[in-house]
Amino acid sequence: MAQQVELAVSRLETLSSLPCVAVQLLRQLSQGPNSALAEIIESDAALTAKILSVAGEQSINLAAEKFSISQITSKLPTEIVRDVVLSAKPVGIQENDADRTLPRKQLAIHNIAVACCAKEIATVTSSQINSQLAYTAGLLHDIGKLALDAAMPKSFIKIVEEAKSESCSANTIEQKHLGIDHTILGKRLAAKWRLPNEIILAIWLHHSDTETIVNEMPEAKIAQIVQLADCIARQCDIGQSGSYDIVDSIEQIADSLEITQKQLEQIYRNLPEMVEQKSKALGLDLPNQSAAYCDAIHTTAVQLAQQQAKGLQENRQLETTSSHFDFITEFLSNIDSASNVIEITQRFAVAWMKFYQTGPVCLYLGDSRFPAVAVDGLAESKVIYLSVPDETSAIPKAMQDKFAILNAYDHVGWLLEQTDIEFNSSHTKIIPLLSGNKAIGAIVFELRYPADAELFVKNFKVVTSIAGAVLDVATAWDNQEKLVERLVSKSKQTQPQTKPDSIPQEKEVEVPKEDNTLAALAEMASGAAHELNNPLSVISGRAQLLAKSENDVEKKGILEKIQENAGELAQIINSLMTYAEPQRPRTEQISIKQILDEAVQLTAMKTATEELDIEIDIVEGDKNILVDSAQIVSAIANILANAVESYPNGSGSIKVNAKSDEADAIEVQISDSGCGMDEETLRKAVQPFFSAKPAGRKRGMGLAHAQRLIQLNRGSLEMTSQPGGGTTVIICLPCK
Repeated sequence: MAQQVELAVSRLETLSSLPCVAVQLLRQLSQGPNSALAEIIESDAALTAKILSVAGEQSINLAAEKFSISQITSKLPTEIVRDVVLSAKPVGIQENDADRTLPRKQLAIHNIAVACCAKEIATVTSSQINSQLAYTAGLLHDIGKLALDAAMPKSFIKIVEEAKSESCSANTIEQKHLGIDHTILGKRLAAKWRLPNEIILAIWLHHSDTETIVNEMPEAKIAQIVQLADCIARQCDIGQSGSYDIVDSIEQIADSLEITQKQLEQIYRNLPEMVEQKSKALGLDLPNQSAAYCDAIHTTAVQLAQQQAKGLQENRQLETTSSHFDFITEFLSNIDSASNVIEITQRFAVAWMKFYQTGPVCLYLGDSRFPAVAVDGLAESKVIYLSVPDETSAIPKAMQDKFAILNAYDHVGWLLEQTDIEFNSSHTKIIPLLSGNKAIGAIVFELRYPADAELFVKNFKVVTSIAGAVLDVATAWDNQEKLVERLVSKSKQTQPQTKPDSIPQEKEVEVPKEDNTLAALAEMASGAAHELNNPLSVISGRAQLLAKSENDVEKKGILEKIQENAGELAQIINSLMTYAEPQRPRTEQISIKQILDEAVQLTAMKTATEELDIEIDIVEGDKNILVDSAQIVSAIANILANAVESYPNGSGSIKVNAKSDEADAIEVQISDSGCGMDEETLRKAVQPFFSAKPAGRKRGMGLAHAQRLIQLNRGSLEMTSQPGGGTTVIICLPCK
């Protein structure tokens, strides 16, 4: 369920605003970017998130101490700001917002209140956090809720209704039904949109124990400010947040931020007026919003009609370059998950020669581990291992961080001498293969018609950027595969600690130290995320852009498949990182019965099974254990899901027995009568990414995650199994 929710939210390209906000935007649009328009944008969470995302795409980044939405808006081109405004999608035009359990207007007011309060707190505290940055973090702190409302509105309404009826937080109900909450969803959406890291931390951590987190992570101080602002806004009953639990101790958080009682009282007094001013800028008091929106749309349509002639002319120019997109589509459609770096290089070099009708072509990467590919006049390719002269850059410095067309003989004459192919010295050009404004390689080619260089310069840049991104991902994936192979080889030599009597007796929770294997895995996962996420975002974004403009059903399907596979690869990296660096356990005394009941419910969601045949027997009553309940529930659910899947038809009996042992621990035994495992499979069962199923069915992280979480909670896991005779898993969990 959590994965399905994540997928639905990850598909969102923008969030929706209220109709009154759209009216205010359209009224200001005709005047171009101005202070009033900027104030509307910085008062609405959806617009602020969009403008920050667009600014990231345009490489407009302000230092934290100089951050402000108005500054960012002023630096963006006028047409981009206009496009952001026109893309604002209003919600609930035909529905009565007031009839909802959580009216969107009230949630918007709550977000404004938290933003204004966070700004005031940042002003008076000694944290040295920019008040405008704190304001924006407060405004966006609940974008996870906005995303849930946009992706699955009916489910979101039910979550809020249940939270209200049970007087608890929305997080609790979200975790209960979805397996994930709005803080995690908001964090991942913010990361996808490349929002500033300080804002991502505030979105993610504002419901956590920020006082403890700040001790280890000082940069999370902004999350503590937003947490206090959220509590004050809720206590003042300004707007509605969708959570109905008791507000945290404001005094304790304020003390941690070194805010005096007098300063708190001043914040309380100023807050209503500040919220009223921002609400007025958004037009939240605007009557008959639907009619006003229709009038504003009509006025804007008249203005846009005047620009239609200009648009038609630009469209004709675009049509002349549409063939380049066909070239890109054909190139991408010939690449699959089995294609390696050399194969992709060869296909692009040959396709380049045929499409642009050039002479010989040579394509090479800046990574010296990969050979170059040369294509002669007959479109036959060959692999060449280049030798770069000492004190010479493989990629000319003039194009290492920007696109440029250079004369090849002036810059890479050494390369042309090694190709054993005759190039025309006056017509041979070199252009970079860019990935994220960094040249990862270059393509040298003989241009038969020199005038084409100026004609196609823009298209050259687009095509080579896509090829550069693809080759960058392929190169990074090759690097990570080698790391994984080394890791798996090493993990075969490392046997897990599974003795039941190994549970420490100290009362203080100690997280087991990672062995060299896990340290290597953490390093590999971090490197994989760094190397792969940016190129993956480029590929996914470009594929989506091409798919939207593609009318051919078959080509559109290919592009959508590329985007889907890029998303799948990103999830694999995320799964690996979660395994390598899980959250530190937050232990509490909890009954083993409650743990097992919640694990069964989670298993039903994971396996999409309404009725599970699971028999639970707790031998010595409902005894408490000292663990992180969420982690242990997840671990046991993974084991139960494996047991369910061990039956050919996905249905069979599972027995769960719990009893006390002699070492102040609870022993949980989970047994099934499914297909079982042979000795080799059993030995590898807890290794990351190992699966006995056919390739592509599962990622093989269930048991690996289970063992990792159990060990983090000072527990142990043992397994016995026989082919055709079922499997028994024994878990020991500490009581002290």
